[in-house]
Amino acid sequence: MNEQTVVDTNSNHLKTKYRILVSDAMSKEGLQPLLENDKVECIEQYVDDVEDLSTIDALLVRSATKVTEEVLSQMPNLKIVARAGVGVDNIDLEAATKHGVVVVNAPDGNTISTAEHTFAMICSLLRKIPQASASIKAGEWNRKGFQGSELRGKTLGIIGFGRIGTQIAQRAKAFEMPLLVFDPFLTKARAEKIGVTPATLDEVLANSDIITVHTPLTKETKGLLGMKNIAKTKKGVFLVNCARGGIIDEQALKHYLSNGHIAGAALDVFEEEPATDRELIAFPNVIATPHIAASTKEAQLNVASQVSEEVLNFLQGQPAINSINLPTLSKEVYEKVKPFYELAKKMGNILSQVMRTPVQEIEVFYGGTVRELETSITTRSLMAGFLQPRVDAAVNDVNASLIAKERGINYGEKHVDSTYGYSNIIHAVVTGEERTFELKGTFIKEYGARIVNVNGFNVDFVPEGHLIYIQHNDRPGVIGRMGQLLAEHNVNIATMQVGRKKEGGEAIMMLAVDKLVEDTVLEALIEIEDIHFADKIEC
Repeated sequence: MNEQTVVDTNSNHLKTKYRILVSDAMSKEGLQPLLENDKVECIEQYVDDVEDLSTIDALLVRSATKVTEEVLSQMPNLKIVARAGVGVDNIDLEAATKHGVVVVNAPDGNTISTAEHTFAMICSLLRKIPQASASIKAGEWNRKGFQGSELRGKTLGIIGFGRIGTQIAQRAKAFEMPLLVFDPFLTKARAEKIGVTPATLDEVLANSDIITVHTPLTKETKGLLGMKNIAKTKKGVFLVNCARGGIIDEQALKHYLSNGHIAGAALDVFEEEPATDRELIAFPNVIATPHIAASTKEAQLNVASQVSEEVLNFLQGQPAINSINLPTLSKEVYEKVKPFYELAKKMGNILSQVMRTPVQEIEVFYGGTVRELETSITTRSLMAGFLQPRVDAAVNDVNASLIAKERGINYGEKHVDSTYGYSNIIHAVVTGEERTFELKGTFIKEYGARIVNVNGFNVDFVPEGHLIYIQHNDRPGVIGRMGQLLAEHNVNIATMQVGRKKEGGEAIMMLAVDKLVEDTVLEALIEIEDIHFADKIEC
């Protein structure tokens, strides 16, 4: 971010009349907060048809309007773009940030609709309802050809347990289905409260009769159900994807449908949309819908109401609860806190990738000059960085606390005297059910952000790019064997930091490499004698 990216919301509420453009068709009832407000001029017109965009304060869109750099450049007074829905693929976030425009969405409005659609797909898949309907409409009466299966007693595996996954679990319990859940954030306490069984990914794959995915599409989850992982599932498994196209590898899906390993699949989302793989859709045991899981009257009312309230509150000086791209800070405050804000977010992201077990508590300690700043901002930034890789919704400084609470994660901050020899220090400690992990970072004006301690081991590296984190014994030859193996896989080491507590004891390596490392390379590293753990970190 640069100085143009900060929005001072305190100045917005001085305006007496706001011009708000609703560019796509939305629920009239949902827009009532705007239509009935005497301080708002609500214009319902497609953006390309508006003669003068220069005085527009807020823009509301669904998916049809493309909010591009060209559009934004015509709207110098624009303060906020609101997407009535979850996805923001039609909005140029980088351009919006450059223009200092906050982008918000409505992550909660379609939770029930998506959960209900997913469960409808599960029912339809096991009872072959679409196929039977098509048959009878064709003039057939084939009762024997569409024998289905009951849901009762079938184990439902849920991959990703956010708002939608939780709603699906509640419905599945009414059908007397055992529930296995894989989610790195699911604590035992929350699992017991909801009545589900936490499991590893491999356990979900091996023991589920039906598997439904509800994770964000990230580098880690893209192709999550691919050739290797689908092979771990039961023969006769049913797969469901109403989350993001690409989580299920469509080529692998076709392979396992062809050989009979997969009994059926239900898809609302695809790797390419509109769906172009006719071969996949043509399988008789595949049912599909055109990305309509969130398309209900109620959901459209909810998302329109949510963004209407959000926009109105923001223009009147309140924080943007569902901001995707910008913290709502004044320029003066943000410029001071910016280096630590960005460092904290990177630290949270690293901790999230390294700490892949359920988390109960996160504590952030501040020492030195950073204590003079508004540290609550940097704490929320760290939480947003920690939560974002694992949550199927946009996480920001404002909603991070709510999302943490939903997942049973307590967090807090303290000011301490210890600086560990640096002028400023941010020390984060993550406590999980199985282990604790900590990270220390500092900002040095001449050198930028640095990570100076990883889990008690002193290091010094820049938190950016492709990293490999290795835990090993401090023995002669370990580093050499590691370097040789990476060379064999054409992985070039840019920098390397080694930390140890005592000679011959436990040690770590933090490597910066030139490209994303494949999982096969990490598996090979762990095979080296005296290396206990190896993982990749993307900053």
